[in-house]
Amino acid sequence: MADPVTYRPKTSEIPTEPGVYRFRDAEGRVIYVGKAKNLRNRLTNYFQDPAGLHPRTQQMVFSAASVQWTVVATEVEALTLEYSWIKQYDPRFNVMYRDDKSYPYLAVSMGEEVPRMQIMRGARRKNTRYFGPYSQVWAIRETVDQLQRVFPIRTCSKGVYRRAERAGRPCLLGYIERCSAPCVEKISKQDHYELAEQLCQFMSGKVGPYIRDLKTQMKQAATELDFERAARLRDSLAALDKVLEQNAVVLGDGTDADVFAQVVDELEAAVQVFHVRGGRIRGVRGWVVDRPDNTSEAELMQRLLQQVYAEATREDVHERVAAVSVDDVEHAPTSAVPREVLVSVLPTDADAVAAWLTQIRGANVDLRIPQRGEKRALMDTVQANAEHALRLHKTKRAGDLTQRSQALEELRDYLGLSSAPLRIECYDVSHTMGTNQVASMVVFEDGAPRKTDYRHFTIRGEDGDGVPDDTAAMRETLTRRFKRLLAEEAGESGYDEDGIELASGPVDPQTGLPRRFSYRPDLVVVDGGLPQVNAASATLEELGITVPVVGLAKRLEEVWIPGDDFPVILPRTSPGLYLLQHLRDESHRFAIAHHRQKRSKAMRRSVLDQVPGLGPTRQAELLKKFKSVKKIREASVEELQTAPGVGPMLAQTIFDFFHAQANEPGNKESETSGQKAGKLDT
Repeated sequence: MADPVTYRPKTSEIPTEPGVYRFRDAEGRVIYVGKAKNLRNRLTNYFQDPAGLHPRTQQMVFSAASVQWTVVATEVEALTLEYSWIKQYDPRFNVMYRDDKSYPYLAVSMGEEVPRMQIMRGARRKNTRYFGPYSQVWAIRETVDQLQRVFPIRTCSKGVYRRAERAGRPCLLGYIERCSAPCVEKISKQDHYELAEQLCQFMSGKVGPYIRDLKTQMKQAATELDFERAARLRDSLAALDKVLEQNAVVLGDGTDADVFAQVVDELEAAVQVFHVRGGRIRGVRGWVVDRPDNTSEAELMQRLLQQVYAEATREDVHERVAAVSVDDVEHAPTSAVPREVLVSVLPTDADAVAAWLTQIRGANVDLRIPQRGEKRALMDTVQANAEHALRLHKTKRAGDLTQRSQALEELRDYLGLSSAPLRIECYDVSHTMGTNQVASMVVFEDGAPRKTDYRHFTIRGEDGDGVPDDTAAMRETLTRRFKRLLAEEAGESGYDEDGIELASGPVDPQTGLPRRFSYRPDLVVVDGGLPQVNAASATLEELGITVPVVGLAKRLEEVWIPGDDFPVILPRTSPGLYLLQHLRDESHRFAIAHHRQKRSKAMRRSVLDQVPGLGPTRQAELLKKFKSVKKIREASVEELQTAPGVGPMLAQTIFDFFHAQANEPGNKESETSGQKAGKLDT
């Protein structure tokens, strides 16, 4: 802990312009980011009498060791820069809204030559249109089922699409007319792309013109006595009506708006947002955030709007209104920010936020509190949802900071540590009968996962063929991890065993981000009992690392300490035990996921991998051309050159490889396995 007096800048040195400031700890990590209209007025408040500060703010200024600031021209620039730094550094003292669940979206990959419609969760991808979010996955599945009757665009993965393309016949959806089957050219790729654009326009709220056009076509087909086509159009209209029925009309004037309602108490805040497009609710989202200090409702609302709309950058120009010329793209409104943003409380700098949203959208944005009418009634509904979400969250206590603090304090007391373990690392080993050995390292800070610090290890052993047991694998993992830590602390140069450049200091001076293995843990947890704990402890002692080590055995959930003949038994309802179990399960999941990936990759190996200079891309082209390894083996040099990317020299190398192999003893068995592998790859 540093006394704020030791790093307080002179008041005369602090500018009075708007800007963004960063507090850093003694190791250089950014722990808080803020913005101010007047940097001098804001920063001097942090260095007043500490007794007058809120406990959380007081803890922040004593945890910091320096403060830096950047002057910007306007408050709008300050808003943008502040959020970009919060997202980059993830400071521990900043308020960040976390989704109370991972919501599913309907996504259309417009960046592909043949767009794909799918249900997606998690991080957004570039050049992909998203619609939703949906509160329940079954609701979006019903929507997709109805939409495929009218917009039969592909839903298959790239692998399934390529296999159908090579085989010359579509999948089941193509036969039952739920997919237009561009893989076998039942529809051209250009027409399929236009079909995907029509779907995006329909989901964006442009419903009326499309419905009217379908009705006109249906009547015309009936007039021409083309009753089959008229019946198909009638079924399409019925399917679209069903989709529209699932999205209730809440604003009769067809308004595009996002409606934010916020409910707070002394410790937490819950937010709900309804995304209304064309007067219909197109998506619902919810967040819950710990309210660590006396942050006002207006400040919380400002943080929320920053976080929600900060992703709506210039990458969204591809998602703008379709009927806009190239010259007008810069001024076309983006669909990510609607014309109206309705809030339950205005943000702190409402004018600056409105100007920022207008800049993102490229058109005016009306930021206000609805006072009467149907928009006020909708706000009341959203507010009721937020109140329910906060009650539910308190029941679950999922993100309770007090609960996590209690767990860390319990671990300190039960394990006899000098202080609460703020950074815990847990290690686990995974393999199948000794093959494809991997290990995982997961990191928890302040009792919560820090996934950016997770690491994988491929177990090599002395000769590169792995190690005989889990204890040896754990020894290798800990040795590699902590050797890297010692090398970086000592300021060594060069490269480690994994070929990664060594660098001194915990923070990269260029980016300000933490290095890969630069922080010492306060506690190391291994999955296993006394033998594993003793081996891990001995490894750290050999390296000269003094870090407490414990193990969690699965059978009775016992906590083992090195050298003790009896385990520590934590109460079954102990928050400390829950935290250790969460650590152990997370490390096991992370190790298993990596092991399965390696095992799957190993099972897809082909005899073609042994051909010098033949990479995965040309392997795929050869298999696409010749259909199997057997036919590649029988091809002449001239025939091999007909495959894309295969020149005379590579064709000769492939030919020589197979014909030299044919002369080796035992080649029949080798050929059989190679053919099978090649067919598996196709």
